[in-house]
Amino acid sequence: MDVWTAIQAKRAIRRFSGRSIEPDELAGILDAGRRAGSSKNLQRWDFIICRERQHLADLATLGPYAGHIAGAAVAIALVTPDPAAADAPLSVMFDLGQAAENMMLAALELGIGSCPATVYQHDRARELLGYPLTHHCEYVLSFGYPADPAELSRPPRTGGRRPLSEIVHEERWSSSG
Repeated sequence: MDVWTAIQAKRAIRRFSGRSIEPDELAGILDAGRRAGSSKNLQRWDFIICRERQHLADLATLGPYAGHIAGAAVAIALVTPDPAAADAPLSVMFDLGQAAENMMLAALELGIGSCPATVYQHDRARELLGYPLTHHCEYVLSFGYPADPAELSRPPRTGGRRPLSEIVHEERWSSSG
């Protein structure tokens, strides 16, 4: 799958089949995240793999839109140094986004769906995932084969993206109207 096709085809998949992800497929997804670019090549991320059914169910309670994690074959918690720390550069979250997108696109090429979940209950996340006090988990990605494989190739919804004419500005911000 070429890059442009993957970008256009990627969909948030929230319902998964019971099929497990093979170890080499998971290793490829994780390696895609590891290979993401990062500011000053600091690679300020760690990935916590979660597969146990009860653990996935517990992670699904970390936010109001995290329910899809419960049905996933695998969840990957994205952990960074605490971005709210006094000396934390803002680039850590940009870097993490690149790692997440790489993983989600690599999964798509394998026919594996994915969806991000925002963590709202940070103390509970630390309790469930065991990362140190100096670190933070803002997102958990769910991965699995879609319950309906057609979801991976469904056309985009009409009106799903703002047109370029609304979001692109030349040289300076300009508003029309």
